[in-house]
Amino acid sequence: MAMAKRELMAKRAAQEIEDNSVVNLGIGIPTLVANYVGEKKNVWFHGENGLLGIGTSPNKGNENENNTNAGGFPCTNVQGSSYFDSCTSFAIIRAGLIDLTILGALEVSEKGDLANWIIPGKLTPGIGGGMELAQKAKKVIVLTTHVNKNGVSKIKKLCTLPITALKCVDLIITDLAVMKVRNNRLELVEIFSHTTIEEVLRKTEAELFIPENVGVINYARE
Repeated sequence: MAMAKRELMAKRAAQEIEDNSVVNLGIGIPTLVANYVGEKKNVWFHGENGLLGIGTSPNKGNENENNTNAGGFPCTNVQGSSYFDSCTSFAIIRAGLIDLTILGALEVSEKGDLANWIIPGKLTPGIGGGMELAQKAKKVIVLTTHVNKNGVSKIKKLCTLPITALKCVDLIITDLAVMKVRNNRLELVEIFSHTTIEEVLRKTEAELFIPENVGVINYARE
């Protein structure tokens, strides 16, 4: 059975995680990344709701309603995990102790600007930890669909929605491609096997540099 596109994105993002790192997973698609890291890497997943040591999603029927990730969904813990209050959790973030954060996005610009917290006129719970994470994490990866539900590109020349943080994004992984922000421009790194470079260009508003060699991700071969 083919993997859902959100699972493909999460699996590709997991490849970016280095051994012995502290990683924060944002709400939405990023929470799936923990399922693809495997046991060979020593990774500590952080949730800004106050948990270090998030494990994989629990099997159905084994959920603990008191043990959730930042999105409020049930999670498991790894051995040695710890709980703490929100003040401690945000102190960890603001001190720059997060090696990598993987966040969702509403828009990303070609310079790495991130907009991910509000669509004006729509109800929102607030900016949460996104602003601190985008500014203070050592590396920022965004996971998002390439276009919104109206078919409009989320990969913009300039963000039109309220900004979370400027020039903070290092890598963008969408349901079509992997793009790197380098020297204030966007460079295509890889495409998924179900798409083409032409489709990626057609659905990208930002100026996208195409190198001579672009990788193709095909998890069906594994």
